[in-house]
Amino acid sequence: MVDLRFSDVELTERREHITAFIEETVADAAADGAVLGLSGGIDSTTVAHLAVEALGTGGLKGLVMPGEVSREDNMSDAERVAEMLDIEYEVIEIQPIIEQFVAGYPDAEGDDLAVGNARARTRGVLNYLVGNHENRLVLGTGNRSEAQVGYYTKYGDQAVDCNPIGNLYKVQVRQLARDLGVPDDLVEKTPTAGLWSEQTDEDEMGIAYDTLDPILALHIDGPLSASATAATLDVDLDTVERVREMYERSAHKRSMPPAPPALD
Repeated sequence: MVDLRFSDVELTERREHITAFIEETVADAAADGAVLGLSGGIDSTTVAHLAVEALGTGGLKGLVMPGEVSREDNMSDAERVAEMLDIEYEVIEIQPIIEQFVAGYPDAEGDDLAVGNARARTRGVLNYLVGNHENRLVLGTGNRSEAQVGYYTKYGDQAVDCNPIGNLYKVQVRQLARDLGVPDDLVEKTPTAGLWSEQTDEDEMGIAYDTLDPILALHIDGPLSASATAATLDVDLDTVERVREMYERSAHKRSMPPAPPALD
């Protein structure tokens, strides 16, 4: 398999580069800091550590937003991260909001995808409600792996002002997290978007990050054909082609909403 991990020197450079990016982005917006939704997962935990490194403990506010399907250990981990970093945080229950949405449109009841995406969008709205009120930018938690295959909710968890770890594959996020001192149990935790009960990222995508990342690096972001990638990684060609399909199908998520071409 292809090793996407950074050398020690590269890791230090990435860490410094990202923290400088956060600091400059907040300063350029004349904001008083940043707000971040804390899920208890590795992505938000890594961004939280980087933000505190860039802005100080007073520069970051965390929001813990549990819903009906949120795992209790995830929410406990989210609060644990906030307390470990000594940042201010608030817990906002989103279930009453979701219930109002479903009451307004009962046909969606029982639709895991539709209601799950509504949960992600509700969290995005709350991030901006707090951010606007306190003059803070909203930090995103999206990584490169998820962006390339469209594994996020449009106008939900990617309704943000910036993505500090947006150029890092999942394996690189884990490596950076360890360098930041994130506890091993959080680094190795099974990723989940928490959109419905027992949901996990890899089950929903149908592919493990350890397989996805090198396919993206060699075939989507790199120069190799699908067949050459399959041979290099010793994976089925069907798997590589499925990743290509996910990438192409989610192109609309990586661009502004289209408009008709301008008339001359």
